[in-house]
Amino acid sequence: MKNKTALITGGGTGIGRAIALLLAKAGVNIAINYSRSEEDAIKTCQEIEQLGVRSLYYKADVSKDEEVRAMVDKVVTELGTLDILVNNAGMTHFVEHSDLEGMKDEYWDDIFGVNVKGMFFCCRAAADELKKSKGCIINITSIAGLTGLGSSIAYSASKAAATSVTKSLARVLAPEVRVNAVAPGIVQTRWVEGKDEHITRLAAGTPLGRVAEPEDIAEVVYALIAQAGFVTGQTIVVDGGNFI
Repeated sequence: MKNKTALITGGGTGIGRAIALLLAKAGVNIAINYSRSEEDAIKTCQEIEQLGVRSLYYKADVSKDEEVRAMVDKVVTELGTLDILVNNAGMTHFVEHSDLEGMKDEYWDDIFGVNVKGMFFCCRAAADELKKSKGCIINITSIAGLTGLGSSIAYSASKAAATSVTKSLARVLAPEVRVNAVAPGIVQTRWVEGKDEHITRLAAGTPLGRVAEPEDIAEVVYALIAQAGFVTGQTIVVDGGNFI
């Protein structure tokens, strides 16, 4: 893993940050993408560099293809290669599933723009470099895409679409590039801040008796990158057994 380079979208906080730090400990150089959280991205890069590897942070809206292509070019120019892509950037609008009128057109566009188109744009922009390095892609999806539950109908639909795109790209980019997805359940990040009752209820219904920490997701992502050389096109659920 040493001297490889990973680009992690939405890498400054939560799951993305945990993945970045775990890969950095293995000697991987890290490029952190962010759209709004510049302070968090800078702080994460500082922590990464303390682990003895190189890093850079780059602002880009992954729903904009031209910004994604410029970002990939920058990563390759600055860090020399691109071996790993982790599509972690995501967004949602919280709308009760029963509130059909509340699921506005612009919410669909926002959610699919980042969670589906943005993921695809990053994969497309990185494909040539990843083929050169025989690299891999990990897409962070969600059990919402498998259960139809989640923060909104559009969010669940976007994660189902992301799972489908993962399978398609696994075929298209093989044999040089492996493409897999990791589907977390509820994770203790800022997305669920203030939703303590919701978290407690979900934890009680999970066989392992708790919700995930970002590091739980990072461990599975790392395993798919470093140790699962014959696995592609798969979605690994990481939810403590809640969705069995």
